Amino acid sequence: MMWVYFKLLLTAIFWGGTFIAGRILVADVGPYSASFLRFAVATICLALICCRIEGRFPRVVGRRIAGLVLLALTGVFAYNILFFNGLKTVEAGRAAVIIACNPVFIALFSALLYGERLRPLALAGVLISVSGAVTVIARGRPELLWSGGFGRGEAMIFGCVLSWVAFSVIGKKVLSDLTPLVSILYTVAIGTLALLVPAIGEGLLVDLAGYSATSWMAIAYLGFFGTALGFVWYYQGIKAIGPTRSGLFINFVPISAVVMAFVILGESITPSLFVGTSLVICGVYLTNHSRSGQRLR
Repeated sequence: MMWVYFKLLLTAIFWGGTFIAGRILVADVGPYSASFLRFAVATICLALICCRIEGRFPRVVGRRIAGLVLLALTGVFAYNILFFNGLKTVEAGRAAVIIACNPVFIALFSALLYGERLRPLALAGVLISVSGAVTVIARGRPELLWSGGFGRGEAMIFGCVLSWVAFSVIGKKVLSDLTPLVSILYTVAIGTLALLVPAIGEGLLVDLAGYSATSWMAIAYLGFFGTALGFVWYYQGIKAIGPTRSGLFINFVPISAVVMAFVILGESITPSLFVGTSLVICGVYLTNHSRSGQRLR
């Protein structure tokens, strides 16, 4: 059982590292090309893992295909275009904290669309997380949001949150009869195909040979550790200890990202970043625990 917890912790660290790898990659590779290469690597890795675990590729027909296409367009195509564009101007640590609000907005939209009960503690968590995100975006000065403090990069990163919410809400309805591993494999594969044409239009085939070794390392990291292995280990954790306890490890993602951004990229840990990170983590914790119906201890 301890091995499960260790893998979940590593998964959170892997996901935190995607912000550092992404920040490094956008200095050398265009957003469409970066997205395509990340998921091309991930598709190959997931296909091999799926063959080993599932033993076959289940057929997907009818309504499932439409659902998978929607998931690919929201969780792979849109999310990653916004992700890599945003990281051109937004520091890795700040981006990670903003995106860490994902569970909170998923809870909020699930309540609005599906009538899921949102307890008072969960509402408090929503407000706390949003206030933390605002603190990070505005660098501790909320008044700057109305005078240019919320730029194109921040809008792109916040767009990642909205695209992931759409991915999660759609997935709840259309993937109830597919295993998580199979659904992720097909979603990633469809998203990779959708990214191919714009990546070529961006100059992928011309620029490919000129990418640095560092860029290729970042692509390999994003595809294998940040996508394929991360998702597999996370869903193994859900199977072993349940979604609530597994979900708590997501709180380590912004922490690991901020620390790695400081160590690897030399980004500053400012008071506003520290306070905002703490608020977001606290809000996510309250929201998740309230939705699970567990008592806080």
